[in-house]
Amino acid sequence: MATAAVDFSRILHVDLDQFQVSVERRRNPSLVGQVVVIGGNGDPTEARKVVTCASYEARSLGVHAGMPLRAAYRKIPDAVWLPVDQQAYEDASAQVMDTLREVAPAVEVWGWDEAFAGTDSTDPVALATAVRQRVHEQTSLACAVGVSDNKQRAKMATGFAKQTDARIFVLDEQNWLPLMGDRPCIDLWSVGPRISARLDAIGVHTVSELIDTPREVLLDAFGQHQGTWLYVLSRGWGDRSITTVPEAAKSHSKVETFAEDLRGYDEMAGQLRRLTAELHQQILRENRIVFRVAVTIRTVTFWTRTKSHKLAEPTTELDVLEREVLALLTKFEVEKPVRLLGPRFDLLPVDETVTGPP
Repeated sequence: MATAAVDFSRILHVDLDQFQVSVERRRNPSLVGQVVVIGGNGDPTEARKVVTCASYEARSLGVHAGMPLRAAYRKIPDAVWLPVDQQAYEDASAQVMDTLREVAPAVEVWGWDEAFAGTDSTDPVALATAVRQRVHEQTSLACAVGVSDNKQRAKMATGFAKQTDARIFVLDEQNWLPLMGDRPCIDLWSVGPRISARLDAIGVHTVSELIDTPREVLLDAFGQHQGTWLYVLSRGWGDRSITTVPEAAKSHSKVETFAEDLRGYDEMAGQLRRLTAELHQQILRENRIVFRVAVTIRTVTFWTRTKSHKLAEPTTELDVLEREVLALLTKFEVEKPVRLLGPRFDLLPVDETVTGPP
């Protein structure tokens, strides 16, 4: 599937508020105002599972996405704990993205809860207002919208939007330095703790100091690619293109970390059968065809290996895929209990079809 990338003079970043929690509250209004945490199967004592979404009430108490469920439980044991309902979130996300496409000239989806939209309108704030209204009318979900002339700055504008009553914010050349100049470099989108620490090490602590750093110094410290990116990012420059047709996935996987370690072939095979069946349903929904299977295993010592096998012929038959996946399992020499396991299907391009014998 070919991509269609188009440049626009204005970019909107649309971010759905506490998305998973909002979906749960939409179908159960009694959750509104409560401290809600979503993760795993809804059991906060479950090992090796993390928070995938926390309500603003939970966040104010120190719980955030990515935190181990058990750590979150120690902070707020009386919260409402809910399991991840992937299908519900996928359905709600699709509804939102379809609504965005009705309003905006071009939409690039970045996940369940965020997307970029492009426009050449001279009044992008009016479009942002229309987006928020239409999404709420059609889905009962709320969003914040950042507006700028490129994706990077629009993404950062959304952070400011969430602090306003209007939930819309414009970040551009005029207010870039007044708002961002004195902020730490880690506040720039895509600058994480490691890059921030390396900048600190060369005496660069704020965005203004990063702007004042000669490009040659950044190239010496970070290399051609990353050094150039920091030079561009600090000035608020970035990508103006919207890709309206995403590349089809080349593979899908279904890897799971288990609350209790798996011991022995039978336990691993049972889980692989279940995960393979779930993955099979996904490729059927997408009308994709599998030409290679793989299995990944990670033991309690974090020894991790992947083995793969190209099929004799591409297929969508579950019995064939399951047989090949289980055959790969026998090729591992696993001496320790297994904490992570799952299959991967490598897929034919969407424009390739498989025909049977005449």
